[in-house]
Amino acid sequence: MTVKPIPEGYPRVTPYLCVDGAAAAIDFYVSVLGATERMRMPAPDGTIGHAELELGNALIMLADEFPDMNFRSPKAVGGTPVTLHVYVEDVDAVFAEALSRGAKELSPVKNEFYGDRTGQLEDPFGHRWNLATHVEDVSPEEMEKRAAEAMRSTGSDGD
Repeated sequence: MTVKPIPEGYPRVTPYLCVDGAAAAIDFYVSVLGATERMRMPAPDGTIGHAELELGNALIMLADEFPDMNFRSPKAVGGTPVTLHVYVEDVDAVFAEALSRGAKELSPVKNEFYGDRTGQLEDPFGHRWNLATHVEDVSPEEMEKRAAEAMRSTGSDGD
């Protein structure tokens, strides 16, 4: 039997989050985003050495900080340059739930020119998330017009 280079049930790209408080983060992602805990491997000291969450057809891996291995959370390094984008059924409800559980609003939920209703937040662990619900199918021609208008209205027309 040949071993598959990409294991069955694992996507080619999987975000791996370093979290200060991984057990609490798992609870947050399960209750707010509807993730399902797939596995959890506690370290000898009781922290989370590795965990996997399914979110729709995506997989997220996470673990507690291990500073001695240079594995540090966003809070330990002054923030994150990475944002995870997640489609949900009802962005307004999920966003409100996240805020009620300690997330910080970075951009309010609003309809965007590309057909999504979206907002951005930082979870209590320092990770950034774009939450979105697709509300309109936009043709390529209309998308081009709307994108140009959006760039003009923000003064980002490339000139």
